[in-house]
Amino acid sequence: METTSPDLQYPIGRAPARPEAPLTPAERATYIEQIAALPAQLTAAARQAGGVRLEQPYRPGGWTGRQVIHHVADVHLNFYLRYRLALTEENPTIKPFDLNAWAELPDVAATPVTVSLALLEALHTRWVTLLWHLTEAQWQRTFYHPTYDITYTLDQALVQYSWHGRHHLAHVQLLSREG
Repeated sequence: METTSPDLQYPIGRAPARPEAPLTPAERATYIEQIAALPAQLTAAARQAGGVRLEQPYRPGGWTGRQVIHHVADVHLNFYLRYRLALTEENPTIKPFDLNAWAELPDVAATPVTVSLALLEALHTRWVTLLWHLTEAQWQRTFYHPTYDITYTLDQALVQYSWHGRHHLAHVQLLSREG
């Protein structure tokens, strides 16, 4: 049973369904621009929340702002690598990982969030450059996610990964709204 308000857990709504058809160039551009904008938006949200609030959970039972920011860097690094694998191998099986265990690793508590924000800035520069240069055929390349038993096209992953960044940005933004 869910005990947390959906507005706190999913402030922008749940992840969208995987699109069945290939995205149009205009749709792709919108998602790529969202990915490109995320590092600056997340940095601004972290500054707005401030250091003390980043040590607090954004919802009861949720991660702290610090954990969220480090999580976004960790996961987006994996997302970028999934693209590179899909572009260089035939339907590779990606390596899932325990998100909660990663959030509890000692570097999360010991590393300033500015390190992960800088990592995101550099990482998204590379990722977005790659995304802008993909051909129509490359957008339909795939990888397999064994946890969900789903094969994703890079188009489908783009939709999910854009949502992921905006989802966690909204969590950090919640911290700056608290009393």
